[in-house]
Amino acid sequence: MTWTEPSTWYANLSAFHTATAAFITDAVGDVLLVKPVYRDHWAFPGGYVEQDEYPHQACAREAREELGIAVAVGELLVVDWASPAGQRPRALVHFTFDCGTITQHDGFTLPEQEIEDVRLFAPDEAIRRLPHNVAPRVSAAIHARTRRAPIYLADGRTVP
Repeated sequence: MTWTEPSTWYANLSAFHTATAAFITDAVGDVLLVKPVYRDHWAFPGGYVEQDEYPHQACAREAREELGIAVAVGELLVVDWASPAGQRPRALVHFTFDCGTITQHDGFTLPEQEIEDVRLFAPDEAIRRLPHNVAPRVSAAIHARTRRAPIYLADGRTVP
């Protein structure tokens, strides 16, 4: 193997996007989802990690922007490697963090230009409302929260 200039070496490494989500439930285990105005499906509160931002910081920022509340970002529950798909030419590393249990189902301040609704759904219903490639994160997050250890998924499938 020959020595490669660091700038060349790094320029040839794979690049990927990074996103994050807040896993929030109520006392009975219903899962909080948001309905973005620009999508046909529901989603976890969350979004892309910005330059010079850690994933846990992005999770807190996105929850604050989408729900109008501050959340305590807890343990990492799920890491899901999503292969390039559709108009996204790069892989996506998605971090789902435990953002706790809420006791009130109101008090959210939704940005009308971005989020049209927020609701709590039983896990099975949350799975039905999420895109097929995101839905496995519900069960994985519940399982990870119970066992207190993160779960790694590859394209939504558990990797041993």
